[in-house]
Amino acid sequence: MPSLSAALIALPFLFPWVAGPSVNVWQLLCAWACVAFLLLLGDAREKMPGGGVLCWLVLCAVCIALFRGDVPGYWVPACAAMAVIAMAALVGARMSSAAAASGALAWGILAAGVVSAILGLLQYYGLAEPLGPWTTSPPLGQAYGNLRQRNQFATLISMALVAALWLYAVQASPRKRRGFVVAALLLLAAQAASTSRTGLLQLLSIIGVASVIAWRERRSVPASAGPRVFSLPAPAVLLAAIPLYFAICWVLPHLVAGGGVEGMLQRLEKGAPDDHSRLILWHNVLALIAERPWTGWGWGELSFAHYSTLYPGPRFSEILDNAHNLPLHLAVELGIPAAVLICGGFVWMVLAARPWRERDPARLMAWGVLAMVVLHSLLEYPLWYGPFQLVFGLCLGMLWPGRTPARFPKVRGVSAFAAAALMAIVVYAGWDYVRISQIYMPRSERLPAYEDDTLAKLRGSWLFARQVDFAELTLTTVTPANAADMHALAERTLHFSPEPRVITKLIESAELLGREDEARAQAERFRIAFPAAFNRWLEEPAGDAPAP
Repeated sequence: MPSLSAALIALPFLFPWVAGPSVNVWQLLCAWACVAFLLLLGDAREKMPGGGVLCWLVLCAVCIALFRGDVPGYWVPACAAMAVIAMAALVGARMSSAAAASGALAWGILAAGVVSAILGLLQYYGLAEPLGPWTTSPPLGQAYGNLRQRNQFATLISMALVAALWLYAVQASPRKRRGFVVAALLLLAAQAASTSRTGLLQLLSIIGVASVIAWRERRSVPASAGPRVFSLPAPAVLLAAIPLYFAICWVLPHLVAGGGVEGMLQRLEKGAPDDHSRLILWHNVLALIAERPWTGWGWGELSFAHYSTLYPGPRFSEILDNAHNLPLHLAVELGIPAAVLICGGFVWMVLAARPWRERDPARLMAWGVLAMVVLHSLLEYPLWYGPFQLVFGLCLGMLWPGRTPARFPKVRGVSAFAAAALMAIVVYAGWDYVRISQIYMPRSERLPAYEDDTLAKLRGSWLFARQVDFAELTLTTVTPANAADMHALAERTLHFSPEPRVITKLIESAELLGREDEARAQAERFRIAFPAAFNRWLEEPAGDAPAP
């Protein structure tokens, strides 16, 4: 059932619906549900993932659980994600033993990429509004499909380019090959519309590696062999995609009615604002690592650490909940030893596999897709999102399968149990998320059972207790009668989201409790972390409506 597998791989990237306090929850649950269904599509040639991969994933989960932060339960979703990646690796190991199954990965990614490219170009020119609710309509000149973030969109487009190259290479029909060339040109235009510098770096990597492979392929054929159909286009043709990309970058903004759209060339010329640059961000993260190098600040504590630390130099100006570099993020939250174990283990697996000696086309495709996710992880955090967890796990299983096929009844039993357990988690999490989302909706739009006393009915949530605490804090006015409870709630919520609405409640409750030194210290941190919000708070202190 390759077509069904391809559809399940593509669906999370195209999933359009967003609701509630956390933008990516429904997309994450969609991806996890797709993993569960993929587990059920096995056959008698199934393999288990290699022991090294499973041990590495267990190591990641153990480190997260051991070095968890002060936010209760924050480490549980991360450990669940490791389990889902392991399940996806089981599917990937099965794909490694069947050509049709490995083709499902390529077709799924390519389908998601082409559809997203079309949506992205429509968004770029302001033509996507009629397609709601199947996609969003961002401001003119922005393109991100249904991923709602241009670097994620760019990574999907890059993975789709890798898939298109592989499908071109294994296809002998000239007519079908021309179809993949057309798809690649569409993807190239979408990559330009994304205005993502990460996407440009990925594109240069793809073209460079593909050109080397194409050159190596031609060099291995003696001149006396006569005409031959090569799997990849000539290196000169591949390299021509780079100037074509920059030409598209120049053309796209000029076709926008009214102009005023920032194109990729302008982004490269201007760079990021000084207080938003990754160099400042990474400098702050390195300072935090230096403060707690051995055990880190705890999983999920980077945003609190960034808010509570007064740096001697420049400061990244927004809430910093991820280091935008996976090794640095692991080091700041788990400590340097754990980061070295996790990153070193992955590097050891890659070096032991010797990808530079790879000749199998399907494995080369998997290496290319994996490389796009890893490259993105050095600049942001794609593995926090369900679609990339799915693809990452599939690639792990394809590239590091077990040496021999496992007995089918044994693997089928493991797959069925894992799929059932995962679907149960998805259903429960979806139900609980619908419940807690009611407090973030107008009273008239809530489910009838949650129209009144909404907060009281939501306090039993286990998976989304932090979102419930945040809602209670921001919706409740601080008074002398509740100051102690609000202070404890604000301190707890500060570890979840240290933003102005939380900080002001902490300061107000501290003042009512007579903790003037604490209030002054928090006010100073507030002024440094969010100067514009601090000035607004001083000028127009706003009262809150009572909690519903």
